Amino acid sequence: MDRARVNRAALGTAVVFTASGTVMGGWVSRIPAVVRHLDISTGELGRALLALGIGSLLSMPVTGRACRRFGTRAWVALTAAGSAAALAAAGFAGGLWPLTGALFAFGLAYGSWDVAMNVQGSHVDRRAGKEWMPQYHACWSLGSIGGAAAGSLAARAGMDAGAHLAVAAAVALAAAYAGITLYLDERRDAVEPAPQGHRRRLGLDRALLLIGLLTFCATVAEGAAGDWLALYLDTGRQVSQASAALGYTVFAVAMTAGRFAGSTVIARLGRPAAVRLGGLLAVAGVAAAVLAPWMPLSYTGALLWGLGVCLVFPAAVSAAGETARPADAIALVTSIGYGSILVGPPLIGALADVVGLGRALLGLALLAAGIVALAPALRVTAQPDSASIAR
Repeated sequence: MDRARVNRAALGTAVVFTASGTVMGGWVSRIPAVVRHLDISTGELGRALLALGIGSLLSMPVTGRACRRFGTRAWVALTAAGSAAALAAAGFAGGLWPLTGALFAFGLAYGSWDVAMNVQGSHVDRRAGKEWMPQYHACWSLGSIGGAAAGSLAARAGMDAGAHLAVAAAVALAAAYAGITLYLDERRDAVEPAPQGHRRRLGLDRALLLIGLLTFCATVAEGAAGDWLALYLDTGRQVSQASAALGYTVFAVAMTAGRFAGSTVIARLGRPAAVRLGGLLAVAGVAAAVLAPWMPLSYTGALLWGLGVCLVFPAAVSAAGETARPADAIALVTSIGYGSILVGPPLIGALADVVGLGRALLGLALLAAGIVALAPALRVTAQPDSASIAR
C-alpha cells in the first residue's frame, strides 16, 4: 500500500481523536453552568453522570462486532453524530431526568465512537509498521484542553450552555467527518487467521486477560489523579486552591507531552520496556506527590506520575490490535479501561474514609508496581498482514 495513503489515514485518525477530545472537554467545562441552570445537587449530578458511564459500558463491548460489519468509517460517522446530538440535548435539558437521558445516550454513542477510532488507529499503525497510538491519544488530550478552554471563554462571555454545546458539537462533528474521509477500509485489508485449536484460543484469552489487568492498573492510577490529587493537595497539604489545581495541571501536561513522545520512546525501548519504565516512574511519582514535605517535590511527583502512566493505555490498545480479532480485543481492553474509571473513584473514596486520603492514594503505588510486573504481557506477536507496506 502507498505510504502516503497510510500517512493520510494517520492524520485523519489524529483529527478524529482531537474532535472526540474536544467534545468531552466542552461538556466538562459547562457542567457547573448546567448544574446552576437546573438547580440540582451534587448527588443528583453524580447519578446523571453515572448514566453516561453505564451507557458507555453497554456500547463499548459490542462495538468490535459493529466495526467488523460496517467498518470504522461508517461507525465513527454514526456515533460521532449521535454524540453531537446527545451533547446538544444535554445542554438544553430542562430537568434532571432529561439530562440523565441525554447523558445516557451520550455515553452510548461516545463510548462506541472511542472504540471505533482506536480500531482504525490500530489498523493504521499495523499498516505503517509504526506505533503512533500514543500520539493519537495525545491529540485527544489536546482536544479536551482546547474544548475546555473554549467552554471557559464561552462561560466568561455569558453564552448559554445549550447554545455553546450545540455549536461545539457541530464543529467537532465537522472535524470528525473531515478526518474519516482519510480512513483506511480495515475490513478489506484485514487478515484474520483461523483459530489454531483450543490451546491457542486459551493462550489468546490469557494474553487479553493480562493486558486488561494492566489497563485496569493504569487507568485507575490515571483517573485517581483527576479525581483526588488536587483535593489531597488542598485538604491534606493545606495549600491554596490555586496551588492544588497546579498539581493536577502538571500531571495533565506530563500525560500529554509523554504521549507525544511515546512513539519515539517505544521505538527505542520496545513496548514492554517502555511501559515497565513508566510503571517505575509512576511508583516514584505517587510516593513523591503524597509524601514529599516540599511542594516543588510534590509537583515533581505529579510530573513523574503523569509520565509513568501516559503510555500504558495506548500501548495496551496497540497490543490488543495485534491479536487475531483486533476489533473485539480493542473493544474489550477499552471497556476495561473505562470501567476502571467508574470503579476506581468510589473505591479510593471508601478507602480514604478508613485510612485517610493520603494513605489511600499511596495504594496507587501498588497498582503502578502492577504495571511493572504486567508489562511483558504487551509483547504480543503481530498477526501477519500481507498487505502491509514495506517497512
